[in-house]
This record gives sequence, structure tokens and C-alpha cells, in this order.
Amino acid sequence: MKRTVKIKFVDYWGSFYESEIDDCLIMKILRKHYDVKVCDDADYVFFSAMGESHWSVPDRCIKIYQTGENLVPDFNACDYAIGFEWMEYEDRYIRFPNYMFYGSDLLHAMEHKHELPDDWDLHMEKPDFCSFVVSNPRNPKRNEAFEALCKYKKVDSGGHYLNNVGAPVKDKLAFDRTHRFSLCFENGAHSGYTTEKLVQAFAARTVPIYWGDPAVGRVFNKKALIDAYAFDSFDSLVARIRELENDEIQYLQMLCEPALLPHIAQPHESFIDSELERFEAWLLRIFEQPLEQAYRRNREMHGRWYIERRFKIDAKVNKSAIRQIRKQRIIKAWNYLKRKIVRR
Repeated sequence: MKRTVKIKFVDYWGSFYESEIDDCLIMKILRKHYDVKVCDDADYVFFSAMGESHWSVPDRCIKIYQTGENLVPDFNACDYAIGFEWMEYEDRYIRFPNYMFYGSDLLHAMEHKHELPDDWDLHMEKPDFCSFVVSNPRNPKRNEAFEALCKYKKVDSGGHYLNNVGAPVKDKLAFDRTHRFSLCFENGAHSGYTTEKLVQAFAARTVPIYWGDPAVGRVFNKKALIDAYAFDSFDSLVARIRELENDEIQYLQMLCEPALLPHIAQPHESFIDSELERFEAWLLRIFEQPLEQAYRRNREMHGRWYIERRFKIDAKVNKSAIRQIRKQRIIKAWNYLKRKIVRR
């Protein structure tokens, strides 16, 4: 009979609670080994970066932070953390980027993207030039790169932002697959911060035009991508893309490069599978300990004061925000009544 563990997820993005929670990797791993009960009276709380409610989690809970954003874990606020940073911190941290949560089918497609079938034909498989799927407009470098590349040849923008294909695409991977290049800039630049954007581009068997993680070469093969960091201007970047576009042999050589570095992608071994096993082992070490022994964050003196201070600050901010919203609603209602009076 499996041991029952009580868990809770807080401060995640909206769609996580609506459709993703049951199929997320954490739930799949825990259900293999335990009878998992998701409830408010939890012993283990997973939290992310989309809210502040984790500050009010009871001290008795084990707190595990997971980020998909460019944020360094706050170990004063959590016992354990899952993140992007290239660092070690005893048993409290694991580097496990968010692209590892996107499912083994996508990850294995990325891992084997260079293994072209014998009947694979570039012109049949890749009739289109370059794809671009973005919803967040708040990256000037990414926007500038898109505009610079469009001056050479139309870039198909299939996201909500700068859409030029009629409507946002429903299947990003299928959209990318018909393109020779994929413009995949991260939302920001930070060492270790490689997201699903690069993995999706590789999985679609494109040549990624990448910007974001300056240390991307620690895992990924830079011979398989165009690193925007290597160019002193967007003009020189576009010139390189034009060169590859007009040289089929050179393009295919790049396309046939493995996505992962040779020392990472060992022959007959799956880097993805070994990383998933490593994460499962790390997670189980937390849950296999007696609850009182799994605590790691400082709950004494300054550690407790830090949490209490943050909770009070957030409470004040929230009260201020509520007052502001109420004030705006009153002003809006008053303006509406004045317009009605004037019309009469």
C-alpha cells in the first residue's frame, strides 16, 4: 500500500490549475510512488513566481520552489528549489530547466532531430523561410531582429504579436516544421536561462536563430544554431542567414548537427532519460525523509523575521492595490452617472 502524501500548488500561472496540474511531471512522478492528495491542508507546498500567497504557508510545510521565469530562487523562502541557475547548494537545489517539463515526445524529438530519414527532402519538408511565434512584445532586441530579418525576406509570424499569417497558430511545432529557420529569442538574457523556445525549434528540425542564454553552449551544440550573440549587428546576423539560405550544402550540414553537445549526448544513451531519472531521484529524496527532517529553510530569528516582514509588506501592497481598484471603480461609476445626468 502506497503512503499518502498531501501536497498543494500555489502561485502558478492560470492555465496550470485549469488543465496542466494532473499531467505535470511532478504529479506523474509522485503518483508512481505515493497516494497523492492535493489539498489545502498540505505537508508539501510547490510554488512558482506568479503570486505571493506562498509567504503565508504554515511553517510546518516543506516548500519547494519551481520557476519558469528568469528568477534566482530565494532560499530564505523555500526549503528546495528547481531552477535555471548553474549552481550547487547541498541537496536543496537542482538545475532542471523548464523545457524538461514539456514532455518526453518533444524532448526526444529535439535529441534526435539530426537523424534525417533516408527519404527526407529539404524542399518538400521545408518550403518556408523562417517562423516566429511570440505573444510577449516586451523584448526590443527580439522585435528589432524580426524587423531586420523581414527586410530580407518575409518572416511568418504565427503568434499573437505581429501576426501576419491570419490568426495565431494552434500547433506551434507543426508551424515551425515547415520552416528552415526559427527566430527564437528568449524574453531576457541570463546565464542558464534556456527555455522551451530553443528546444521547440530543434524539435521542429529547424536551424534556430537564438538569443538569450550566453551560456547556452554548456548543453547545446552551437554548431546546430545561429547564436545572435556572435554578431556585432543585426545586419551581420541577417547576412549570415542569407548565406545559409543560399547555400543548401552548408545549411544541411548545420541541420544535421546534433542539438546536444557530443559529451552530453553519449552514443546509445539518452540525455533526456538520464536527466528525468536524476530529477525523480532528487524529488524522492525529499519525500522519503521524515517530514521534520526534510526542513531546510531557516525558521529561527532572522529567518522567521524575514518571512514575517515579507508577509506584512505583501499584505500592505495588496491592501493598497484593493483600495486603488475600489477608488477607480467609484470614479468610473461617478463619471457614468454624470453622463446620464447630462443626457437628460
